[in-house]
Amino acid sequence: MSRGTAAAAAPVLDEAELVRRIAAGDQAAFEQLMRRFNRRLFRVARAVLHDDADAEDALQEAYLCAYRQMARFRGDSALATWLTRLVLNESLGRRRRSQRRQTVVPLVPDATGLEMSQAPASDRERPDQLLDRAQLRALLQRRLDQLPEAYRTVFVLRAVEELSVEETAHCLDIPEATVRSRHFRAKSLLREALALELDLAEHELYEFGGSRCDRITLRVLQQLQAESTPR
Repeated sequence: MSRGTAAAAAPVLDEAELVRRIAAGDQAAFEQLMRRFNRRLFRVARAVLHDDADAEDALQEAYLCAYRQMARFRGDSALATWLTRLVLNESLGRRRRSQRRQTVVPLVPDATGLEMSQAPASDRERPDQLLDRAQLRALLQRRLDQLPEAYRTVFVLRAVEELSVEETAHCLDIPEATVRSRHFRAKSLLREALALELDLAEHELYEFGGSRCDRITLRVLQQLQAESTPR
């Protein structure tokens, strides 16, 4: 049996039991925890670091920290919130160190691309529809990457991970009113950026250049030549 199959077959532990077993050094329980929170925590790291590889490194380091400190977890907040804060701290620390190395002024963060969730395609969905969805997701990720980090991180937690306002506030240690205002601003900025993209794309609808233009022109000329040729 493969490791992935074995992990999938393991009984699902509740949060308290996970914490107890991990604190006792149970690595199988820790694997279950990682598989449970991987996607959310990667997206949080990616929102700060704007790079997949850097986000993976930050997530790995945060997990190691979580494993070593699990015995200190007292349940004052949800386990997911505690883990999110560890990932945020690690990601922000890495970003600060990177900025110092590059000797640049603090960035107007343009970081996070979370891999956006992809809804399962229906069996009848055509390849061109899948392509359209992938292109739309890539466009949204690019525009999201251009938002300031404060807005990006809130948007990822609220819109992508669908955390409540209260949960997001706990994770980021900011007031709930700030979560609401940043989420609203993030959506407004995204709408503006996507609307501009749409305006530009309107001029390219039903594009008729390149090979299509050549093909139609050639067919018409061939037909005219055929008609003018004496029989």
